[in-house]
Amino acid sequence: MSRQRASWVLPASLLMALLLGLVPLPPTLQALRPYWLALVVAYWVIEAPERAGLGFAFCIGLLADITFAGVFGEQALRLVVMAFILQRFRARLRFFPLSQQALAIGGLLLNDRIVTAAIHVAIGVPQLAAAAWLAPVIGMLLWPLVFLLLDALRLGNWRRR
Repeated sequence: MSRQRASWVLPASLLMALLLGLVPLPPTLQALRPYWLALVVAYWVIEAPERAGLGFAFCIGLLADITFAGVFGEQALRLVVMAFILQRFRARLRFFPLSQQALAIGGLLLNDRIVTAAIHVAIGVPQLAAAAWLAPVIGMLLWPLVFLLLDALRLGNWRRR
């Protein structure tokens, strides 16, 4: 049974992740915003390595830096570090149950916060709020939903025949 791969899913998922990152939130919830772009890039690096690698992560990171008007190159570096680690452990990670994948993604998101803190210290930018360290937990809890949604869209399982 051949499945028609939907080529629109990759750009649409990235656009949605960028838009979710732009949605205004109250200041108390802003720090808890999951790193949507990291979740989407992680999915594509794990499930479609022929389409998403280090160059992909770098370009998407630069686009995010421009979109969010942050420090130019910060998100590019963060996403490249995450993509590198994912590529290194992809073969094992693909066969983990979703609950274990979520723990691994949570660890990567925590690593992302550490990389962000290091970048902010290096360039003298104010540090993240203490509540921002909870965002990786929210991302970890959202991973199964993000994975299943993108997998269904990518494989065309959402259509009835």
